[in-house]
Amino acid sequence: MPPPPPPKNRSRGPAGTGENRQPPRRMASRNAAERAAFFARREAAAVLRRVLRGDAARRAAGSIKSLVYSPTVRNKRATFALVCQSLKYLPILKEVLGLSGVLNSKWKKQEELVFVTAYDILFGQGIAVSGSAEQLIMLHKETLLSAIEKICAKRKVSSVEELLGKKTAVKPKPRFLRVNTLKIATKTVVEELSKIHMVHKDDMVPDLLVLPPGTDLHSHPLVTDGKVFLQGKASCMVAVTLCPKPGWKVIDACAAPGNKTVHLAALMNGEGSILACELNKERAKTLQHTVRRSGANNIKTVNGNFLDIDSNDPSYAEVRAILLDPSCSGSGISTERLDYLLPSHSRDDQDDASTSSRVMKLSAFQKKALSHALSCKSLPTPNILPSVERVVYSTCSIHQAENEDVVNSVLPLATSLGFELATPFPQWRRRGLPVFKGSEHLLRTDPEDGLEGFFIALFVRKTAGGGAGEPSEDGTEVRRKQARRKRNRIKAFSSLRLSRMILYSNGGIW
Repeated sequence: MPPPPPPKNRSRGPAGTGENRQPPRRMASRNAAERAAFFARREAAAVLRRVLRGDAARRAAGSIKSLVYSPTVRNKRATFALVCQSLKYLPILKEVLGLSGVLNSKWKKQEELVFVTAYDILFGQGIAVSGSAEQLIMLHKETLLSAIEKICAKRKVSSVEELLGKKTAVKPKPRFLRVNTLKIATKTVVEELSKIHMVHKDDMVPDLLVLPPGTDLHSHPLVTDGKVFLQGKASCMVAVTLCPKPGWKVIDACAAPGNKTVHLAALMNGEGSILACELNKERAKTLQHTVRRSGANNIKTVNGNFLDIDSNDPSYAEVRAILLDPSCSGSGISTERLDYLLPSHSRDDQDDASTSSRVMKLSAFQKKALSHALSCKSLPTPNILPSVERVVYSTCSIHQAENEDVVNSVLPLATSLGFELATPFPQWRRRGLPVFKGSEHLLRTDPEDGLEGFFIALFVRKTAGGGAGEPSEDGTEVRRKQARRKRNRIKAFSSLRLSRMILYSNGGIW
């Protein structure tokens, strides 16, 4: 599409006479569109830079969606569209810019801005504004269009769309929302959203609402105010599986971006304390933002490595539950993450991703992290209750190497420490792959279920009588039994626990 024509001079008198009319409304509208395009391209370029660098290093700072919908991006809708389309057209853009020599050394450091601007002017809106990148593309526009025609002719296709080939389409899934009960009642949210959407409650996960596919609520006040979180059902099942009791000390070992962390806080009614660890500095900032938005005041965030926690440190003696959702391949959410748009996606297609060196390295780390979680204060000390009672291991991967193989590798250790596998959501039909005895306790979700691909394993410390410490089949029953157990032991341990809390709190929640 050619750039819009310059505005006509609608003056009825000579310049400088003061008789010029006010600019027509359409000119003001065009100027507004130019400004919006200018800033959206630069926001998109900043996101694209992080996406491409993370993909090249295989250490993504976040998914495309999470980066676009971060607080620093103002025009989220336009930025999201530009990033996705620039990635879709990226192979063609690189080839065309390379053939034409436009992307010289001067622009190499700003190549993401050139990619976004070239896409938008050549294939998108076609709005050219006064920015230097826009001037560069407009100066060479005819050369670029000619290069595109030559590429199409060489490959015997009639359009750019044929050059693009087929990309994986995202199968529509319901929009799930988790109500943040720290700020608002579920009933209130249902009443509010029912005015504009069809809403019903999920039949398995408390405080989870289901809306039609494609429902966009990113800018809704309930979301921006942290009263509801846009969180998938499979992700919500993780915290419910851990089922922490109000008043407990809990560790979220690999916490960013923080949706599961603040879900734990809501399940605990804001009581007790959660130590949320995140090694990556940028992701730790995202975690802190999520915590602030949730209003939870019982979460302490730490920019550090969970593996550096000394399991014999007395300050962790009262940790009762650990959630371990470590770095993984993300293969279960690759479509939702739009990973099929990334340059690495085509490379992965050439190999068996489930046995790639990256997955094997992740699996080794996951085994180490899970062993560490199970070992935290593993042996009871005099006058101190056995500490960790529940450990949840979860991934958003579909690969056996990151799921069943990890669990199977730590089972001897878990058994020696008094843990056994329990069955979260027993009514859920999809269980672990039958690769070892006991895998029927594991839980998998799959796109066939209309969800993301997740994996959940629950380890529960056996009681003195030999049974699992807590049932996992029903959250209400779990809490009832937990309360009964607390009443039975509170007299014996209340003074000791109070003294320990004062001793180790250091003035904070932990």
